[in-house]
Amino acid sequence: MRSRKRTAVAALVTLALLVTGAQAGGVMEPAGQDYQDARAPVDRRVDNLLRRMTLEEKVGQMTQIRLGKLRGNCEWNPGPLREDCMKAVLEDAKVGSILSGGGDAPNPNTPQAWAEMTNAIQKYALDHSRLRIPLIYGADGVHGHSNVLSATMFPHQIGLGATWNPELQEKLGASTGRAMRATGVFWNFAPVSDIARDTRWGRYYETYSEDPVLAGALAAANVRGQQSDPTDGTAKLTATAKHFAGYSEPFNGHDRAPAQLPIRYLQDTVLPAFQPQFDAGVGTVMINSGAVNGVPAHASKYLLTTQLRDRMGFRGVAITDWEDIRFLVDRYHVAANYEEAIAMAVNAGVDMAMEPSDAAGFTSGLLAGVRSGAIPGKRIDQAVRRILTLKFELGLFEKPFVDPAKADAIVNGSDRALARQAAAESAVLLRNEGVLPLSTGARKLVVTGDSADSVARQLGGWSVGWQGVPDWSPVPPAVTVLQGIKAAAPSANVVSATTRADAVAQAGDADAVVVVLGEDPGAEGEADTEEPALTADQQGLVDAVRATGKPVVVVLLTGRPQVLGTVADAPALVAGWLPGSEGGSAIADVLFGAVNPSGKLPVSWPKTVGDQPFSYDQLRGANTAAGSGYDPAFAFGHGLSYTTFTTSAPTLKSAEVRRDGQVTVSVTAANTGGRDGTLVVPVYVHQPVSKVLTPDKRLVGFTRVTLKAGESRAVEVTFDVRRLAVTAGDMDGSGKPEVARGEYDVVVGEERARFTVR
Repeated sequence: MRSRKRTAVAALVTLALLVTGAQAGGVMEPAGQDYQDARAPVDRRVDNLLRRMTLEEKVGQMTQIRLGKLRGNCEWNPGPLREDCMKAVLEDAKVGSILSGGGDAPNPNTPQAWAEMTNAIQKYALDHSRLRIPLIYGADGVHGHSNVLSATMFPHQIGLGATWNPELQEKLGASTGRAMRATGVFWNFAPVSDIARDTRWGRYYETYSEDPVLAGALAAANVRGQQSDPTDGTAKLTATAKHFAGYSEPFNGHDRAPAQLPIRYLQDTVLPAFQPQFDAGVGTVMINSGAVNGVPAHASKYLLTTQLRDRMGFRGVAITDWEDIRFLVDRYHVAANYEEAIAMAVNAGVDMAMEPSDAAGFTSGLLAGVRSGAIPGKRIDQAVRRILTLKFELGLFEKPFVDPAKADAIVNGSDRALARQAAAESAVLLRNEGVLPLSTGARKLVVTGDSADSVARQLGGWSVGWQGVPDWSPVPPAVTVLQGIKAAAPSANVVSATTRADAVAQAGDADAVVVVLGEDPGAEGEADTEEPALTADQQGLVDAVRATGKPVVVVLLTGRPQVLGTVADAPALVAGWLPGSEGGSAIADVLFGAVNPSGKLPVSWPKTVGDQPFSYDQLRGANTAAGSGYDPAFAFGHGLSYTTFTTSAPTLKSAEVRRDGQVTVSVTAANTGGRDGTLVVPVYVHQPVSKVLTPDKRLVGFTRVTLKAGESRAVEVTFDVRRLAVTAGDMDGSGKPEVARGEYDVVVGEERARFTVR
């Protein structure tokens, strides 16, 4: 009898295994479901794969390691890939993602070599993965595929902010995506949504604007371009919203110094810049390396779950920045050891750790946290579900490899015309006392200044290397301002003066002197400065050539608005920012009038170093002394043209709107000058009375309109009323942002129109 029972039980078990399909890991699956079936819905594929995975395989997916651990001496030596190095990371630790930090490139640094390298790493990972889960490879393509020596590098974001042109950002994003995908990089750690508030901060140039509406609109457009469906047979690419949140306003201007941001300011000003990227479907978010209000961002469940997930609706993958979980132990000292720090970060909402050097240390610490109960198993499943969903949605399971033979043709010199357009649209004509445009028929032009013929300064940070073009690197292909001027005025005697004395001597019989000033390239830490101003030598050069009585044009190739000193009074001032590969051609286009400048400042230009932090939307106060209010050298939105424009008084489609409604503003823009040109029309809102302090005006929308000389055209700008939300309540700011009922004014230029929110 007992024997017959055992036989029956065994038969039932065998039948169950046949029906469900026992997997190699000992997990049973329903018949007819397979994560490798590309026709199945993504959520079903994720469920199926997740149930097959061991805990060790799951925590491996939550780990990202740098390329250096796979090659050379398994540390920093840039040698060839080594099987023993890859085994430790990809097979033993089961790591699911690799990154190339700035400068972490193959040798030679060519697109084809990148593609061959990423393919080789991917092949090893797949061949040594029990479930053949593909890697996702990431890099910082912050202004084009800028780690690659031969790639076209676009202007940095601070310059692109001056274009006020979302359509252009989408094209730039699409171009960057094509180049990165061609080399097997399917995760771009860009664009930045942080807002520019303090020119001392070394990453100021990586932001679009001091204004959250402008920054958010441009970042979202870039995301749409990067994540657009490929037509080249590769998998898709994911962009990244970074650095969530409050990273760009450290209290003393130094990168990763703690920030003190009142909750009202965080909710009403900082976070809204990220929302458009989330609405655009950005696949990943990178977390702020700093601390806010006494809590490191990586340890804040309020920031990474309550705000990011519950209130803002982000559903993708949250990744740390470089080694930031370790920093909870050895820099912030909020955790006693690495295992505690891992639990703290993962429970707060971190899905993947950028742990560049110690795969085994992170995975073992994460495993220990789960086994001790410090990290719930369901939290691991939640994180891995997000990571697998991203990989499935990108198509990496079906298309994990790229074609190296196509990479060079796709990347090398691509979209140079687009780069030139972007740099020209970025240029802001700050001042012009009848000097510009220059004549292409000039007899002699003197070009001088520390950045007139410097590719490294023109490109800035994150160009081949992290801190800019390394000394050991070949110079990337680029057109400098000196070269651009020579090409634009081929019949002129263009003299390059490398010293002040030479510039003064050569100016004697010159038609004009062009002085190109900049700053050394750099990134976080290295580019921080307590003196964001032109140096005494730079000001002295401009003063000396001005003293000759010749027309002087100053071109500023900087990553931030430098305090100008005496240079502020130069006859002509052009902000060219960090204009990228085609910067010299684009600046020449503007100087000689081939392009009518249309750039408008995306940030406020301070008069003094002491104006920090600084922005047009600072709150109104009771002090009326000089400098206590908004007192810039050049205001947010400033930018001259070679023609003149007017805008009519705004009219509204409706004078009453609901708090969940929209406002449509109409104005007539007219080109009243003698040249074709493009006008940026910003739309602001003024709130006459508010229970909490609000800025005198807040940007709510904008548009660009290109008009022929003498042409006028009606344009519309529509904005959501929710952009007027502020956190109600007392000093504690404990509430959520909400739109107050009452009267508001739409402001366009000097004209206004009133509406009521009911």
